[in-house]
Amino acid sequence: MRLLKLVPDNTNIGFVRVRWVAFAITVVLTLSSIALLATRGLNLGVDFVGGLMMEVKFEESVKLDELRDTVDGLGFGSSALQNFGGPDTVLVRLPLPPGDDAAVQKVVQQVQTAISENHEDATFRRVETVSGKVSEELIRDGIIAIVLSMGAIALFTWFRFEWHFGVSTIVALVHDVTVTLGFFALTQLEFDLNIVAAVLTIIGYSLNDKVVVDDRIRENLRKYRQMEIGSLIDLSVNETLSRTVATTMALILALGSLLLLGGNVLFGFTAAMLLGIVIGTYSSIFVSSSLLISLGVGPHTFAPADTGTAEKVGSR
Repeated sequence: MRLLKLVPDNTNIGFVRVRWVAFAITVVLTLSSIALLATRGLNLGVDFVGGLMMEVKFEESVKLDELRDTVDGLGFGSSALQNFGGPDTVLVRLPLPPGDDAAVQKVVQQVQTAISENHEDATFRRVETVSGKVSEELIRDGIIAIVLSMGAIALFTWFRFEWHFGVSTIVALVHDVTVTLGFFALTQLEFDLNIVAAVLTIIGYSLNDKVVVDDRIRENLRKYRQMEIGSLIDLSVNETLSRTVATTMALILALGSLLLLGGNVLFGFTAAMLLGIVIGTYSSIFVSSSLLISLGVGPHTFAPADTGTAEKVGSR
């Protein structure tokens, strides 16, 4: 039985030839994402903004204006309503009432009663409450976690290879994270702690993919010391392409199934992971490796692996 090969042997795609196009696409995507974050912002979940949130499911689609009038008429403060996963599911957000848990439960019961009186088909799937102090701590901790993880990755690649690789990896990771956040600003999907976990997972996956390519580039720099750097990078990326494509396709199949069948609760997390993996694979192949040329990587970057052995010149 023959093994399935997603990438044929002796594949020789010229990724370096299109590096300026890839760089332009990367800059456009990054700047567009930053603009979206600045203008539209993220639809922060109750984890980050604090307050009371209820997920209400109806048998048919419901008009948000009518539902908002019902909730606001109770006098618990200005409500924020939005559809979640479809026109028949609504997220209701309210500020936390003063007092203890008993006061919160009283508000929840009154809201549920008022909605049920006007919509007998309403079912309440979940109720979440987070205080303002806790939400501020979660925002701070989430930002710190992302920044520290990227800083640790920069140091790792610097010491594992050379500073050129650290810079190229950080540039690619900043692109991956920024575009993912821009996607959430564009779609206004709820951004909660699950998405922070997805972003950290994307950083880890992208790092793994980039280290594999960087390690092959370093190996070939010592092996083919007279090869032109563009050809050497193309060689290295093509040699690891089969592994990259196989890993990415396996993850896309798994995440695609989860996106379709995982339900609304996992939808944002899965969407972030799916987009991050596609963007991370793109940046590993087209951005991170080709950027090494602009950073001055060449045969002089590393010492020969074995000075007693004749240098190998040429391609595979």
